Amino acid sequence: MTSPALSFERSDALFRRAQQIIAGGTTQGKAPDTLLPGEYPIYADHGRGAQLWDVDGNRFLDWILAYGIIVLGYCDPDVDAAAIREIRQGFAFPLTRPVQNELAELLVQTIPCAEMVHFFKTGSDTTTAAVRLARIVTGRQKVVRWGYHGWHDWCCLREPGIPKAVREDVLTFRYNDLDSLEDLLARHGDRVACVIMMPLEIEPPAPGFLQGVKELAQRHGALFILDEMRSGFHLALGGAQEHYGVIPDLATFSKALSNGYAMSVLTGRRELMRRLDETYVSSTFFTDAIPMAAAVATIDKLRRTQAIPHLWRIGQGLLDGLNRLAAHTGVAAEAVGVAPMPFLTFTDSDPEVRQTAKVVFYRETTRRGLLLHPNHHWFVCAAHTDRELQRTLEICGDAFETVKRELARGYRASVRPHTEVTVATGRAPAGPGGASK
Repeated sequence: MTSPALSFERSDALFRRAQQIIAGGTTQGKAPDTLLPGEYPIYADHGRGAQLWDVDGNRFLDWILAYGIIVLGYCDPDVDAAAIREIRQGFAFPLTRPVQNELAELLVQTIPCAEMVHFFKTGSDTTTAAVRLARIVTGRQKVVRWGYHGWHDWCCLREPGIPKAVREDVLTFRYNDLDSLEDLLARHGDRVACVIMMPLEIEPPAPGFLQGVKELAQRHGALFILDEMRSGFHLALGGAQEHYGVIPDLATFSKALSNGYAMSVLTGRRELMRRLDETYVSSTFFTDAIPMAAAVATIDKLRRTQAIPHLWRIGQGLLDGLNRLAAHTGVAAEAVGVAPMPFLTFTDSDPEVRQTAKVVFYRETTRRGLLLHPNHHWFVCAAHTDRELQRTLEICGDAFETVKRELARGYRASVRPHTEVTVATGRAPAGPGGASK
């Protein structure tokens, strides 16, 4: 027996109104059709900890967490208090607030590659600045990339509107395949400014892979840049570079850096960062001190608590529990990814069965009060409790049982291209994921 559908009457009405006045109805990367249309809420009302309420009064245990922006939990009192102090003092002046220095010093102490930093507002700003800096330092044009790096011309996932010459200067390789990178650099190495990559998305790096990428890049005179938008402050306080023991030339951070407040940062070796003076980078809101204060409070709380080990423990419990439930019910599925960023894939050899299993599973989990993204890996936050983990597994167990029954009776969900998994597995040549920066 399937669960009754939730009412999204107000959410749907707001979206119909938005479609008349907002291009796409909402931010493109978060459009409703990236989920299961009709089964997910569109508009949030408020959140606390790991809980989210939509405008129709439905309550969800959230494992999406604004795509990794929330690491401590919604409305963390320490972070919000720091932001409110800045608001009350005034936060956008023609002068810089001292909290900028405090945050910069904290980041240099925290991130292994950071000898200097430069602040931006969004992930796309920062990855684009990193690429420009690499071109300045090396005097070369071409970029080798793997993963999702934002929406700017050099890394946009879709070709319309992007000059052909820009696309021709960007190359890619296969994840966990050093031979594919070595072949690429053998052919283009003297023209490559940098190798920029996410350290992982779903598939963890094989032993020695990230270090091998760094060595190949530097052997060919290119910079090695880690895009740590997602991994930063999730895998370790110092990011994936600390967790995996590989120090890049430059690295980019955002998302969990400030527990939801809008900012990003480029970090790297001093002699490289100083050369930003040779170009011009800025932001309309560059004096905004609110996210800087929030970032200081976030990092301070991550340092003085066991928040990051908690992410690993809860996330591993979720991965292990999902795999046990899938095996118990006989549903062809596998929980994958690293513990702070888990995901579930359906693995039947028949694509129709995979699609049906996915649609039924996420329909059931959403109706029973979970927010689990069907097409993007999830995130764990410090506010997730053991009780909430147990509740999640109970709901997922019921959802697996429903999948089993629906498949046994011959039900097949219609295949919708936009509901196919878009996360990077590392096996596709292009390797981009589906989230926004």
